[in-house]
Amino acid sequence: MTGGAGFIGRCVAKKLLEYNEILVLDNLSNGSLENITEFHGKPAFRFLKGDILDKKLLSDAFKEVDLCIHLAAQVSVQESLDYPERALENNIVGTYNVLEACRRNDVKIVLVGTCLIYDFTLSKPINEKHPIRPRSPYAGSKAAAEEMTFSYYHGYGLPVIITRPFNTYGPYQKSNMEGGVVSIFIRRYLDGENLLIYGDGEQTRDLLYVEDCADFIIKAAFCEDAVGKVINGGTGKDISINDLALMICKDETRIKHIPHHHPQSEIRKLVCDYSQAEKLLGWKPETPLEEGIRRTVQWMKNEGIR
Repeated sequence: MTGGAGFIGRCVAKKLLEYNEILVLDNLSNGSLENITEFHGKPAFRFLKGDILDKKLLSDAFKEVDLCIHLAAQVSVQESLDYPERALENNIVGTYNVLEACRRNDVKIVLVGTCLIYDFTLSKPINEKHPIRPRSPYAGSKAAAEEMTFSYYHGYGLPVIITRPFNTYGPYQKSNMEGGVVSIFIRRYLDGENLLIYGDGEQTRDLLYVEDCADFIIKAAFCEDAVGKVINGGTGKDISINDLALMICKDETRIKHIPHHHPQSEIRKLVCDYSQAEKLLGWKPETPLEEGIRRTVQWMKNEGIR
């Protein structure tokens, strides 16, 4: 697994360790050793610090595996706007390197994509046939990585699966500007600070709890009928950022609106149609938003994250 020391990766790793041996490769630029400390010492777990831009390292590491869950990526929209070459290098060149290692060693690959490649939608839940229109170098590079991955499926017969989780949140997510809106709001709420909303706050998100996301990715990875397909994972329900802030804080005086820092990349409405995941994988989300937020608040309190 690449990127296995990150937010989603460590949750996937934890679940896989229940019945599989795993090798986690991570350069720790976004993930951290603290995320995977609990796995060290387990015979089924191995960690390799390394970068997906290192072809030799990938070539050697992939001789020992038969499945790759590819999570390593440049993941920040704002960072990609500021430094687009990082998105290109990590998400396109890095994915090419992973694909080559998979091809040369006959390794099945699950590419974890993003819902942010989709075009604006007014009302309908987004299914896998919805048109895409990347609005940032991050989204553009992830879309390119998907196309390249499918080229290996059609050109070489490499077994590939594309998963597109919607906005994922939960314990272990960063709560600075690299994190998600839920963790950022919770940290500011716990710190007694104002919750800052970019723009009018009427943009909506389909918020998927991280354990449900990990189950989605793993079920896709072991489903033969999923090979060669794109599969969405979400809850089928969206919430406005204004309502999310009120759900977390309750005090309207602590909720402030500020100018958007990248309005050109904003998607106004995101809500997932996960019917294909339910049909193919037998998967559906289990964690209501209120419960997921409660667990995340408790984890942040226990960890002293402020």
